[in-house]
Amino acid sequence: MDELESLTRDLVATPAHDDEAAVGDRIESWLREHTDATVTRDDAPNGGNVIARRGDGDESLALVGHHDVVAPAQSQVADDGTYRIEERDGRLHGRGTADMTGALAAMLLAFRETDPAGELVFASFVGEEDGGVGARHAIERDVAPDYAVVGEGSTGYSGPSTVDVAVAHKGRRASTLRASGTAAHASEPETGENAVYRACDAVDVVRDLDTPATEVLGHRLVGSLVVTEIDGGDAWNVVPDACEVTIDERTVPGDRAALDRATEVEGVSWDVEQDLPPMACDDAAFADAALDAVAGAQDATPEQVVKPHATDAGWLADAGTTCVVCGPAEPGEAHTDAESVSLDALRTCRDAYLEIAARWP
Repeated sequence: MDELESLTRDLVATPAHDDEAAVGDRIESWLREHTDATVTRDDAPNGGNVIARRGDGDESLALVGHHDVVAPAQSQVADDGTYRIEERDGRLHGRGTADMTGALAAMLLAFRETDPAGELVFASFVGEEDGGVGARHAIERDVAPDYAVVGEGSTGYSGPSTVDVAVAHKGRRASTLRASGTAAHASEPETGENAVYRACDAVDVVRDLDTPATEVLGHRLVGSLVVTEIDGGDAWNVVPDACEVTIDERTVPGDRAALDRATEVEGVSWDVEQDLPPMACDDAAFADAALDAVAGAQDATPEQVVKPHATDAGWLADAGTTCVVCGPAEPGEAHTDAESVSLDALRTCRDAYLEIAARWP
């Protein structure tokens, strides 16, 4: 068993869905023991972000991940409360192997082993699964590197088992339309104002809205807009006075659907519950350097791709960091009861992180 597999196993085994403090402790202690970096632990919720710095220069490059995970299935938890992890057919199976503790292990080794071209930062955030809590906390305290490689999944987009480089990803805006009306007996509907009808009128507006699209470094990124739930009324014989409609919107850099138009329907209001920002790499040279590093670390020919869902790269990009996403997770692995990661992809990512840190900026 090599050091990468051993470190991945150690980190993955540590529970990290309710409180990330324990795995944060392991990451912090490893950095202090195995590197000469300046290591800090901030006061972000659930145990704090772990941030380390080494090297110097006018510009900084960060290797970025998160050490929280979603709640495991019972089959992924051992009798002693640790997370199960096992190797089968060249893959490590267990909660967090793909999203994204495996990538963290690869980043830690690259951070230690490289001779950085400038200031090299390692950052592992808490609360990514809760809307980027840790990333936002760090950014508010001026942790915003010039460049970043975010270790979320980019494997298997251009071809099976190929580690690619994502130069853009969609964001997510979750919102609710709330229609109000006036209750009445269903035998005399004309004496009331039916909130469900108003909600349906608002849904018609949503269905007619244009879906934003954009292009990032020659790659087309198209958003989506979907009504996902509708809830109104509380009795068969009562005209409903309230109805709610939830909307999942996948956003693209620089644009949003004009959902406020739904409020032109009488009695309808609109509230945004979550707005995870999209990401677009704004430096073609950095994206090309990352692709070159990934290409040199594997036999396959990788491509620059786009991802369909949000990551902490969106928060960093909003703060002015030039980002790409590169990690071992494949589509469909994260958040599943059978989550796993390829050991070959982990090794490719470790070598690619080493190379990009040695040559950039």
